Amino acid sequence: MTILNFNVGILGHVDSGKTSLAKALSTVASTNAFDKNPQSQERGITLDLGFSSFPLDPPEQLVTAGYDQLQITLVDCPGHASLIRTIIGGAQIIDMMLLVIDIVKGIQTQTAECLVIGEITCDKMLVVLNKIDLIDEKQRQETIVKMTKRLQKTFEKTKFANSPIVSCSASVGGSGDEQISQKTCNTLHLDDLISTLKSCIYIPNRSADGPFVFAVDHCFAIKGQGTVMTGTILSGCVRINDTIEITEQKEARKVKSMQMFRKPIERAIQGDRVGICVTQFDPDKLERGLIASVGVIKTFYALILRMNKVHYFKHEIESRTKYHITVAHSTVMGKIILFNNSDNSVNEDKDKIFDYSREYEALDQYPTTTDSLSTPTPNVYALIELETSVTCQLNSIVIGSRLDTNINANVCRLAFYGHVLDGFTDIDYMTKNEIEKIRIYKNKEKTGVVERMVDIYTIIGKDLFKKETNINLFIGCKVILTSGEQGYIESSFGQSGKIKIRIPNGLSAEVQQMFPTTKTKKQKQTTAKDDDIDHEEKTDRRANNVKIILKFKKYLFSHTNSIVQ
Repeated sequence: MTILNFNVGILGHVDSGKTSLAKALSTVASTNAFDKNPQSQERGITLDLGFSSFPLDPPEQLVTAGYDQLQITLVDCPGHASLIRTIIGGAQIIDMMLLVIDIVKGIQTQTAECLVIGEITCDKMLVVLNKIDLIDEKQRQETIVKMTKRLQKTFEKTKFANSPIVSCSASVGGSGDEQISQKTCNTLHLDDLISTLKSCIYIPNRSADGPFVFAVDHCFAIKGQGTVMTGTILSGCVRINDTIEITEQKEARKVKSMQMFRKPIERAIQGDRVGICVTQFDPDKLERGLIASVGVIKTFYALILRMNKVHYFKHEIESRTKYHITVAHSTVMGKIILFNNSDNSVNEDKDKIFDYSREYEALDQYPTTTDSLSTPTPNVYALIELETSVTCQLNSIVIGSRLDTNINANVCRLAFYGHVLDGFTDIDYMTKNEIEKIRIYKNKEKTGVVERMVDIYTIIGKDLFKKETNINLFIGCKVILTSGEQGYIESSFGQSGKIKIRIPNGLSAEVQQMFPTTKTKKQKQTTAKDDDIDHEEKTDRRANNVKIILKFKKYLFSHTNSIVQ
């Protein structure tokens, strides 16, 4: 029997009824579903990812593709703002999002953040207007119509324009997730939700090819059997007796057995939600993370990604600032350095592989754009220097946030997103000069003035450099005079930062007239003192009108500090 496992993420603001909805829909629950965690029950909110499932008759498109059964796996994500890390981690394994909205309260702060996460991680959304039983029956339909129109207007500028909106109540008579402790709960219009969900099912990318990568969300030991890891297969396939690597521990283990929602299986592929039992290891060492075929997952100390700003993030994204960086289930601090293609070109394959042969121009901040999140600026990149290493595979989703923002400020904390193009796996990548292979430069310009003319081919310039500048770095660099002549820096002149500039084609007659030739001692003695002072003052004023312009590139990560033009 061929089964398609379709992963549906349930996201929304805290107390919108997500867990009640998961409970009402599901027939099989994982060990941590429906807030079984004691802390969740104590606080009355979802604190961790919960997984459950239910079967559906496959729609025609699945039958045509050869599937005999459809299994819906629900990923119940927390809604509280402080748990955004967990929400992001859960959303990265879904094929479609159920955005749950309390019809009484409408879109709230975390609803909007969940919408952003959905835009980044999946292409399909179904909106659930929950708790309609709290609306008086006489006003219910009118309220549903008004809220539906309001939401449609909100979504029209996102990738989820025209997403279906279904109204229901997952727990009639309840005000939220407190109803989940009951064995059964009354529902309203749940059949409409299920039929709409079924109509939205598509055939996601499911391939057994490529390396095996598995996102672990729970890990625990079973005495006498081994250690069990539950999670979702991100790529490839796994069979019993395969050898897999616990990446963060660099330990290899053999697969002893597998289950898919309590049913033993021999093989699982991309998209499947499974529990994998391996030979014993300490489960406390792997709360969450990635396991994979040996050698596939790498530990990165810095990441390179194509960056897209989240449209709803209202602050400027500036280079060399720190953000919370989320990759898979890991969230660490990282400093970003922004840059783009120096030729401003767009690669049609979306630059899935970072091109080290190109030069990139450093940016002070992300370019201002009025585009929506679904039409990102195409050629902005970021180098992220991580404070703590992360393990991930290439092309993993990266989300940058400002999670230190006040959760009551009613602003989007998600700043940017992208996919890992490459990175650095050596902790000493800076000191070993590995970083130099990224050729990021900053355009620089210095301006000075012509102090005097030595002869028609040589001038002395000042104010271009400071006294302490190492002028040897600039020897041979081209300069342009505002009078039109071109030359190059020949040497330093004296100890105060002055330079000698060579003009190969000579100064124009007009410029020569601005500067007196150097007078001999005898000539100075025969020149009237007052006339000489007046002449020198006029000469200085005219000379200062001729400026020297030096333009060059300075590479951010060059250990030699070489200057390039």
